[in-house]
Amino acid sequence: MTVHRQRVRITPLAAQTLIWAGAAGVTGLWWSDTTSVVGTAGWLTGAGRITGLLAGYSCAVLLALMARVPAVDRGVGTDRLARWHAAGGRYTVGLALAHTLLIILGYSRTTRSGLVHQTTTLVLDYPEMLKGTIGFLLLVATGVISARAARRRLGYETWHYLHWATYLAVFLAFGHQLADGADFVGNQKAQLAWYALYLGVAALLLWYRFILPVRRGLRHRLRVAGVRPEAPGVVSVYLTGEGLDQLAAEPGQFFRWRFLTRGLWWTANPYSLSAPARPDLLRITVKAAGTHSAAVARLAPGTRVWAEGPYGAFTAAARRGERKTLLLGGGVGITPLRALFETLPGEVTLLYRARRAEDLALRGELEAIAAARGARVHYAVDGPAGQAVPLTARSLQRLVPDLAEHEVYLCGPPGMTEAALRALRRAGVPGRRIHHESFAF
Repeated sequence: MTVHRQRVRITPLAAQTLIWAGAAGVTGLWWSDTTSVVGTAGWLTGAGRITGLLAGYSCAVLLALMARVPAVDRGVGTDRLARWHAAGGRYTVGLALAHTLLIILGYSRTTRSGLVHQTTTLVLDYPEMLKGTIGFLLLVATGVISARAARRRLGYETWHYLHWATYLAVFLAFGHQLADGADFVGNQKAQLAWYALYLGVAALLLWYRFILPVRRGLRHRLRVAGVRPEAPGVVSVYLTGEGLDQLAAEPGQFFRWRFLTRGLWWTANPYSLSAPARPDLLRITVKAAGTHSAAVARLAPGTRVWAEGPYGAFTAAARRGERKTLLLGGGVGITPLRALFETLPGEVTLLYRARRAEDLALRGELEAIAAARGARVHYAVDGPAGQAVPLTARSLQRLVPDLAEHEVYLCGPPGMTEAALRALRRAGVPGRRIHHESFAF
């Protein structure tokens, strides 16, 4: 029996409103405790206080964005949440740096002491400050490794585990906020509100990042049923289990997969479903692009699997109205599009780009689906013998004459998707009708 659930979704506007309302509340706390500001030292210290409060609040928001709450993930979308998290990380590090420098300068002016002496006094003599300093340094270090230039040099697994330092940084800095923050000392209501904020976020993280995946792993008992080659370096992994319909996975969504075998058990990587979920079967299609994905091709039948998810808003629910749909995919980006191609209602056109004809994974399935539903499939292959379709507005309009009236689902490598986004906008497709799934981390 298929389980149907009423799925709650929190819209991007609602999520942003909640975040900014919290920031306004934090600013109000600072304002209510600031009776007057006198002199340069007072202005520096006051600025240090508000940047510190906002940095502490931003830390809680950052962790909440990492909690993978289904209602937020489905409504906002994993891609957009990732962008918010990256931008929020930059703001948080900037606020923490400003707070540190402003407080040191303000206190130094007040006590008429040197910057080095004042810094030493703060770190070594103030309660919880040494731990807070370590947390601050960890936060800055995490921000550095998250910068795009540094990220390109790291594999997904390495980057993912280094990112766990964020949790430790926030834990170490929390005590300092309550012990030394002028807005919390002697203000029990503010302390309780801060505890409620952080404990609430901790509960979300504990449930959705740890307890729920373990429960589902024990309940659904996923195992690898088989591995099938699809193209050079590309394989499909078939997974069986119990009550998989209860996961309520939609075409276009992905899971984070943890294969409980040597060399793979310690990390969970994101792979999209490449076919609609069945009550007894799930399928993913993976390209060997790194150590983890290359090892997936060697999985033995019977290997136990834990799956976190489903995640993502790259689904039929993203469509606005009953417009025609263009699915535009490149490389292994065809995986979520293949599932959508089978299930999206209405008139659907698929454009699949690859370097070589032999790299067109799942081609037989795509053609069978197109024949069954009367849809169109176009292939664009690079090279002298290929039929390349340049990603320009003119070429896409020739292929799809009424392109501006379409909803577009786009998934592929970063260079391809950036070019496609520019072409689609120039062709008159509004940004709100372009739904994008990214491989970037």
